[in-house]
Amino acid sequence: MESRLEAGPRAEYSNVDVNLSDNDTSTHDGQYNEFASFQQGQRHRRTIVGRIRALLGMSPRRRGKAEGDVLDARSDGLLKKRYEPAWNVRREKKTSAFGWLVRVVWVLPLVLLSIFGILHLLQVFIGSARLLWDLNTTDAFLPDFGTPGHIGAGLANYPTDATRNVQPIPCHSHNDYWRRVPLFEAIHYGCTSVEADVWKFDEELFVGHDTASLTRNRTLQSLYVNPLVDLLDRMNDPTTLLPSIRTTPRGIFDEAPEQSLVLLIDFKTNGAETFPLVLQHLEPLRAKDYLTYHDGTILHSRPITIVVTGNAPFDLILNMTTHRDVFFDAPLSAMFEPPSPLFAAPIPTNEQKYNTTNSLYASVSFTHAIGFPWRGRLSSSQLHLLRGQIRGAHRRGLKVRYWDTPGWPVNLRNAMWGVLMEEGVDVLNVDDLRGAAVGDWRRRVHGFW
Repeated sequence: MESRLEAGPRAEYSNVDVNLSDNDTSTHDGQYNEFASFQQGQRHRRTIVGRIRALLGMSPRRRGKAEGDVLDARSDGLLKKRYEPAWNVRREKKTSAFGWLVRVVWVLPLVLLSIFGILHLLQVFIGSARLLWDLNTTDAFLPDFGTPGHIGAGLANYPTDATRNVQPIPCHSHNDYWRRVPLFEAIHYGCTSVEADVWKFDEELFVGHDTASLTRNRTLQSLYVNPLVDLLDRMNDPTTLLPSIRTTPRGIFDEAPEQSLVLLIDFKTNGAETFPLVLQHLEPLRAKDYLTYHDGTILHSRPITIVVTGNAPFDLILNMTTHRDVFFDAPLSAMFEPPSPLFAAPIPTNEQKYNTTNSLYASVSFTHAIGFPWRGRLSSSQLHLLRGQIRGAHRRGLKVRYWDTPGWPVNLRNAMWGVLMEEGVDVLNVDDLRGAAVGDWRRRVHGFW
């Protein structure tokens, strides 16, 4: 009886299977296939978010089938194994640490990129805010103040407004004539020295780097002498109380009226022929007492100091004995002095040749005299040369200037500028005026600031 009972259901199913016709069998198989394909489609149908999560390994583990699916599978013994195989269940329930690592590797960059994207959008939004709102913060209080016919007529500006808030810095505008606005751009950034290369042709001094760049209207007079006269006339307006309280002209920089601006004139043609013409072109500045000069005994500082270099004749400068208003750019490489003990006798040098009576600068090519800092810093031998040259120039009372200093990379350039100023160089030879202006080149007297 028991064996019959156990075999009964199977026998009944068996009888049903045997007695089924071909049509019934095909109908049953079709229904199963349709059901299986429907279930398979349900399992693989995913949204876009689901597909992205699956790509990142973030698809949630399915802890079981839908209730209807489970009941259907349990109610049909013939479909159970085909519908839910055991290997699939084990794979879905498996948790791996490697999977979490993959998720972190994929998700972390996306999170960071999302954060930066949000910051970028905020920056764009803030930057374009002027297009959406009126952010004009200009003070509209008495907008016509100082204009003719209104309150405060003639009181809107000061005579020295041309260089107001400009802080002079120890930089030399190398090849200043190349700049978009010669002279004034250097003054705008606070440079206390500018350079002009001059060529003598047809009794005129043309300014340019080479003969191919020379033009009729770009002369020493038009680019430098006349603009300096006009600017100094404004800084020394005779309608002010200045003449009654000052005996010497006021300099270009409003923040430092005693600061003299150096005009370095580089002779590109024959020195003996060019020198007299330079003196002639400087007459407008000389006539108004704007040029620094040496009277044979005392050096009188004025708003403009003329220094000549290149093919400039040193002997002709020495011939100006009673009123020398042109000074020489001495060779710095010839002034090296080794360090000496504190109480040792001074090293004999020819101080009569280059000194404060005939020279102002002592200059040399940094690359030729010191060498390029290939290791990103100066070696001990390079520092020895640098300090010896600075020592010799300062003992003669001259200002040290190195040209042809490293200009790239920028971090190396800035590092060399810092080293030069710390070692006692007086003027930085620069091409990037903006880069020089952002630095603080004041020497530290102690380590507190």
